[in-house]
Amino acid sequence: MTGPHELAPLRAAYPALAMLPAALAEPAALPLIEVPAGAVLFEESAPCRGFPFVLEGEVRVARGSALGRSIELYRVGAGEVCVVSASCLFGQVPMTAHGLATQPTRLMLLSPADFERWLAHEPFRRYVFGVFADRLADLMSLAEAVAFQRLDQRLAAALLGRGPTLQLTHQALADELGTVREIVTRLLRRFERAGWLALGRERIEVKDPAALRTLAGGGIPAG
Repeated sequence: MTGPHELAPLRAAYPALAMLPAALAEPAALPLIEVPAGAVLFEESAPCRGFPFVLEGEVRVARGSALGRSIELYRVGAGEVCVVSASCLFGQVPMTAHGLATQPTRLMLLSPADFERWLAHEPFRRYVFGVFADRLADLMSLAEAVAFQRLDQRLAAALLGRGPTLQLTHQALADELGTVREIVTRLLRRFERAGWLALGRERIEVKDPAALRTLAGGGIPAG
């Protein structure tokens, strides 16, 4: 059982929870869970253990296929909500995606029974549905990208906004884009030959972000 002093980090990360009556929030069973990078927090087809509130770190939520490939749906950081967990609790169905900690992560887990109790209060219900609307827009953008954008455009977009040096594997990029490592490696080498980036062991150095930005937008980079 989580005491009142332990709820302070939760309310700091999720200010919207201040709307909950104290009598409702204080007794809630909110165990603190700490996991290392790479830990699997939930798996597809497994029962939903509860509604996670991420205090620190990040959870990558992805969906797999029968062919062994997966595509990243979204990431949940501190103060954000996992809509897959919420939807499975709403429908009382197994998890429809898997979640992996991308870095050391601390979270609190609201039990299914307490989630139902909290949901009975309109402010919390409005908050959860508002997050659903935001995530739906993100997922629609993802579906549009998968359906209508070439893979090289999507890869260029994935390389932007992460700083000049990316510490990640080709497999991680393939998982994020929902493709296979060999295709990502081939495209990265093409980008390297064009002078847009330099490849190292689990390291990608962006040399020409302007060219990547042009490609991501559907244009043809100069040169």
